[in-house]
Amino acid sequence: MADVIDSVRAAVTDRAELPGMSLMEHLDELRKRLIRSVIFLGLGFIVGWIFRYPLCTFLQKPLLDQGHVLNYTHPTDPLNLFIKTALLAGSILASPFILYQVWLFISPGLYQNEKRYVLPFMTATIGLFLAGAWFGYRYVLAGALHVLIDDFGKNFHAIITIEEYTGFFLAIILGLGITFELPILMFFFALFGIVDAKFLIKHIRYAILLIFVVSAIICPSPEPLSMCLFAMPMLVLYMVGVLAAFLVHPKRREAKAQKA
Repeated sequence: MADVIDSVRAAVTDRAELPGMSLMEHLDELRKRLIRSVIFLGLGFIVGWIFRYPLCTFLQKPLLDQGHVLNYTHPTDPLNLFIKTALLAGSILASPFILYQVWLFISPGLYQNEKRYVLPFMTATIGLFLAGAWFGYRYVLAGALHVLIDDFGKNFHAIITIEEYTGFFLAIILGLGITFELPILMFFFALFGIVDAKFLIKHIRYAILLIFVVSAIICPSPEPLSMCLFAMPMLVLYMVGVLAAFLVHPKRREAKAQKA
């Protein structure tokens, strides 16, 4: 823990040498980036609303494939489903533009040679999120519905409402999409010199424990097999993050520069 604290202090001290902005300039920059992000999100929502019917069919497909249909108990439930679906699709569609605004906000705190990571950062972030969302939709959601409805609930009549299914769907898709961003988080920690590959490998047993705890929390099914289905991709992603930490850690970059 002391090594991590020292690394954070060193990283902060090193970054302090960069040209800075005043508090008001930071707030003005943040306001500008937020406004543009909201505009992009609004445009994405409009596109999602235009295609709301095929998107809702896509959302229900795992349930329909198992012979079940959605029900609703309130007159506004179908409208809420269309809004949530359009908002989710719009968020994914606008994500490259929103991430670029995030990058523009943090880029003044980066060295010139670090700014070249903008394209890999955006590509990896979007790609990993979509991979996690697809994994959740293709395998976890269908498997969880089969286990919960056809196995545990086979002696009962299932009345699945729009509200409950939408929350269940979003928990899996967004949960796994965000979880798949683990290598990006490790990448930035290593880029700023907070951790390195050696530290991550040394404490891998704690990482494995944490991964299984997170999997148990976000896994919608009580089966150990389903929890492992969540955990295995996260373990692979952790090792990818270790590789990224090895490649971008400041000490390695400095050593590479000295050899050149």
